[in-house]
Amino acid sequence: MIKLRKFAYKFWLPIILCIGFVFIQSQSELALPDYMSKIVTNGIQAGGFDSPVADVLSDETLQHLLIFADDAQQEVIKSSYTFTSYNDLDDDIKETFPKLKDAYLLKDLSKEQNEQLESALVKPMLMVSSIDSMDPNSDEYKERFGNLPAGTDLYKVFSMMDEEAKKEMTKSIDEQMDAMGETTMLIAAGNGVKTEYIGLGADVDKIQSDYILKSGLIMLGIALIGSIAAMSSAFLSSRVGAGVARDLRKAVFKKVESFSNTEFNKFSTASLITRTTNDITQVQMLVIMLLRIVLFAPMMGIGALYKALTHSTSMTWIIFMILIVISVVLFILIKVVMPKFKVIQSLIDRLNLTMRENLTGVLVIRAFGNEKHSEERFDGANDDLTKVNLFVNRAMATLMPIMMFIMNIAAVLVVWVGAKQMDLGNIAIGEMMAFIQYTMNIIMSFLFIAMIFIMIPRASVAAGRVYDVLSTELKIKDPDVAEDFYASKKGLVEFKNVTFQYPGAHEAVLSDINFTAKPGQTTAFIGSTGSGKSTLINLIPRFYDVTEGEILVDGVDVRKVKQHDLRELIGVVPQKGVLFSGTIRSNLQYGARDASDEDLNEVIRIAQASEFVDDKPKGLSEEISQGGTNVSGGQKQRLAIARALAKNPEILIFDDSFSALDFKTDAILRKELSKLTEKTQNTILIVGQRIASIMDADQIIVLDKGKIVGKGTHEELMKDCQVYQEIAYSQLSKEELADA
Repeated sequence: MIKLRKFAYKFWLPIILCIGFVFIQSQSELALPDYMSKIVTNGIQAGGFDSPVADVLSDETLQHLLIFADDAQQEVIKSSYTFTSYNDLDDDIKETFPKLKDAYLLKDLSKEQNEQLESALVKPMLMVSSIDSMDPNSDEYKERFGNLPAGTDLYKVFSMMDEEAKKEMTKSIDEQMDAMGETTMLIAAGNGVKTEYIGLGADVDKIQSDYILKSGLIMLGIALIGSIAAMSSAFLSSRVGAGVARDLRKAVFKKVESFSNTEFNKFSTASLITRTTNDITQVQMLVIMLLRIVLFAPMMGIGALYKALTHSTSMTWIIFMILIVISVVLFILIKVVMPKFKVIQSLIDRLNLTMRENLTGVLVIRAFGNEKHSEERFDGANDDLTKVNLFVNRAMATLMPIMMFIMNIAAVLVVWVGAKQMDLGNIAIGEMMAFIQYTMNIIMSFLFIAMIFIMIPRASVAAGRVYDVLSTELKIKDPDVAEDFYASKKGLVEFKNVTFQYPGAHEAVLSDINFTAKPGQTTAFIGSTGSGKSTLINLIPRFYDVTEGEILVDGVDVRKVKQHDLRELIGVVPQKGVLFSGTIRSNLQYGARDASDEDLNEVIRIAQASEFVDDKPKGLSEEISQGGTNVSGGQKQRLAIARALAKNPEILIFDDSFSALDFKTDAILRKELSKLTEKTQNTILIVGQRIASIMDADQIIVLDKGKIVGKGTHEELMKDCQVYQEIAYSQLSKEELADA
């Protein structure tokens, strides 16, 4: 997958934006449990008072707090509040606290200063709250403070004590506070602020409802931001994935177009189709997953772990135990499933190959009555793929139930352990709820990571198969510095000591081939099956490169010019006529985009296709189905010939292109070609099986077992070439040859 990373470089901006949106989404998800905890703990349990720091304190309360603060705490408290007389108070404060007289107002503090003040106020606020809530006639009061006279001002007594006596008097209260736990202590201190506000006439119910409403609106805003970020990341990742897939398909198609027959022999057509479609789709899905889940899962997992640790370190052993269990489950699953993905891709290739062979060879299958064998062959490939897919899907299907079971066990453990911690006062209900949520987030992050680890091998296999195509070393390449054709040798084709051997073959197909095909003349090739005729003419447009020797076109070695420039000079009519889906016009204009209808009608006439084209209701606009299945073999061949003629090339190559034509049409067509050659001075090269198709050629080259065994005109070869004579007498009688 890394080898294909260059296809993502052009999308750097949307990728960066996507990463940003994923980060915002993860932070939004992580913030919500915190606010839920605040609503439950501070909003409901503590009545909206989440801190021992009060915005307003009466003079009396401040003095009481200072009694129980040490010197450092007193300094912090005094420096954090400003005394303000009643007349100088804002109307809003007077309205909120109707019983307030002179007051101490909280200064605008930094976060660090606020934390120092909160730490300094916790115990003094708890002490004041505890003393104010006691009944002087209760046993608890008498046990703690002794039998003080009725109406004794405890604060006055404490203020006159030294530190040792004060500690001894409040020892029981200190022990009770130390046993509370940090969370319970903060809630209790917040209740002290609530008591102070009640004494000042504030509507604490409104303060509580405002706190809950404010926190709820913030949660709603965070959820909205998270949703927008999620949608944005999904949109951008999809765009990037689709763009990478588009560029990959384009690159693969362009690469395949430059393949020679050697490379096509390495990859089957079915495999190339699978790599261009299914494999690239796998890569596209992985890109989307990488930009969303691969980034989101670690951010969420690490963030949730950090948040859980900040809420309660006493329950972190639950998380680590769950993570170990999940890791073991995922390791086993990945170990079992990963090897099967490569098998699946190979089986898809095999299924596509079987399907393609059955569809393209359906007439042959029916002709031999082998439908049952074809069905069994397809069923075998289909069943093999199904079995492996079922194995993988069953293994994957077990993942979700196992993960849900682990999540439920984790939730039960958190509640069980958390209940004990709540009893000890170490955590509040809201914190336990948040801890459960963060634990679920961690487990879900691991689930996402598991999905990625399962997808990555499959996509990596697909990416590797795509890269195999893109990294294939081309046997036929353009030269670094291309030469120009010689205008004085236009249309001249020369073979000089040419030998050709297929890659991996033990023997040469062609040996020591020497001949010259001149412009304005027809050069024909004939020989028995397997003599190398088609291979020879495939060397001219560089479908293969010669093993030894050289081929010159327009006086230049074909290996020293660009393939595009070379093939622009050549018009090829292959052995099997190939038409593309579209219209007759679009097929004929395939090599001559600017050809007018007049030009097309002329080449149609020369190719002897006028009769059936004119009979079509739409003429040149008549639709041609894929592969030309809606026209006959002869019609297809004539249209293929017309297409080559429309290009008006210097060199025309006919590879046994007249075999589908009847003798009459063949004769007329050859006659028209002769007229065209005289007029345009094209070089015509014909591969033929029938003597009648080539006997009028200016030069006939006879091949046998890859070697030239005869060269000359028909008359010359009939005199001195035994191979040619054998072919001629096997096809025509002596009388027909004599009349020729």
